[in-house]
Amino acid sequence: MFENLSERLSGVFDRLTKQGALSDEDVKTALREVRVALLEADVSLPVARDFVKAVQEQATGQAVTKSVTPGQQVVKIVHDALVDVLRGEDDPGALKIDNPPAPILMVGLQGSGKTTTTAKLAKRLTEREGKRVLMASLDTNRPAAMEQLAILGKQIGVDTLPIVKGEDPVAIAKRAKTQAALGGYDVYMLDTAGRLHIDEELIQQAADVRDVANPRETLLVVDGLTGQDAVNVATEFDDKIGVTGVVLTRMDGDGRGGAALSMRAVTGKPIRFVGLGEKMDALETFEPDRIAGRILGMGDIVALVEKAQETIEAEQAEKMMRRMVKGQFNMNDLKMQLEQMLKMGGMEGMMSMMPGMGKMAKQVEEAGFDDKIIRRQIALIQSMTKKERANPKLLQASRKKRIAKGAGMDVSDLNKLLKMHRQMGDMMKKMGKMGKGGMLKQAMKGMFGKGGPSPEDMAAGMDPKALEAAARQMGAGGKMPGGLPGLGGAALPPGLSGFGKKK
Repeated sequence: MFENLSERLSGVFDRLTKQGALSDEDVKTALREVRVALLEADVSLPVARDFVKAVQEQATGQAVTKSVTPGQQVVKIVHDALVDVLRGEDDPGALKIDNPPAPILMVGLQGSGKTTTTAKLAKRLTEREGKRVLMASLDTNRPAAMEQLAILGKQIGVDTLPIVKGEDPVAIAKRAKTQAALGGYDVYMLDTAGRLHIDEELIQQAADVRDVANPRETLLVVDGLTGQDAVNVATEFDDKIGVTGVVLTRMDGDGRGGAALSMRAVTGKPIRFVGLGEKMDALETFEPDRIAGRILGMGDIVALVEKAQETIEAEQAEKMMRRMVKGQFNMNDLKMQLEQMLKMGGMEGMMSMMPGMGKMAKQVEEAGFDDKIIRRQIALIQSMTKKERANPKLLQASRKKRIAKGAGMDVSDLNKLLKMHRQMGDMMKKMGKMGKGGMLKQAMKGMFGKGGPSPEDMAAGMDPKALEAAARQMGAGGKMPGGLPGLGGAALPPGLSGFGKKK
């Protein structure tokens, strides 16, 4: 979502950080470009103006121009100002869902993704916070809207209010309230109807439901691709109904992201969550400092560690770790690691979160290394027999031909995969023996140990500056990035270099 803004800003800061001393004029020129970049990203003019003014006041002070790394100081000031714009006065924090059953009212325009977001949020509350949730659709206008919520409920294992035809939204809200109280639910979520634009009837309907349910949270769902108009929608809903937070959907799209930056500053309402895709778990808490980090290409290691913790099965990893320390890294282990990378959002998803790697993602793409290659490698491994996977040394010429044919690829591709497997095996052996209790052991313990460090602590242990420096070096050498978590810490194995070059 913030790709264009990211590119523009990193271009401006690259020029700044290369200079030794900064004059006021340098800072002014840079900020002029920052302002243009913000406006082009669809940030509203007053917000862009205030933002640049705030940065200028801090950046033209003595402390910056006399600092050892003035360019970096300016980047930090811009980062802090971004966090400030995104966060506002009060911290978004958790949803207020005390004294059960707590009602959550979902409002927004038609097509903004209200129903899907309701289900995503219900799944999140059930799985992460152990709440019992009841969902109810009050959308009597859109055909099959109620059925849609019922189907989503089945998919994620969350109860939905039985559909009674011909009821009006207020009656459904009352029924949901009664059922939530009788059924011992912690939270009940009311998915209201939307319109293509704000009109009297829509507002009136939402207000009536609000008066009946008296919600603890009223979440406005806004399509992140709407741009400036999203801010008007938020202001209007807040004036008429009262909104406690915003959920931005389609943040994985190619919109310009300015809505997110303006929304917080203009409406004063916190952005609680962002939707990043169609899947039911594609909902993230909106963390201002992490988002600002991503915009400025500083990456988001905490999110990367969190993702790893969510997708790795502790038991499997434990087994794999024991084998690796003994140097028994076979094809099944490699397959597990490749699948792990795909689960964590593939190459691009992982690189966007690593400091300084944002720009590298483009180079990787141009080199023709994308998720297709990972899938092809998995296909090659699946084409082997159980014995061959457990002991790759068995692979002689005739077997190689059979495997490559089975996966619809060439023997040379299989040879590259085997070379990569050997290099990773050696790497694992070294890591298993290194340091006190083995580096690998320590890392795995951190990931799965009960009462182990939190993602934040683990991220703090990884030095973003070192990662960024490494990425910069590689950027200069045009080499592929290394140290990717999904690849067992090995540099992107050299065996991949010629893999999948675009014809």
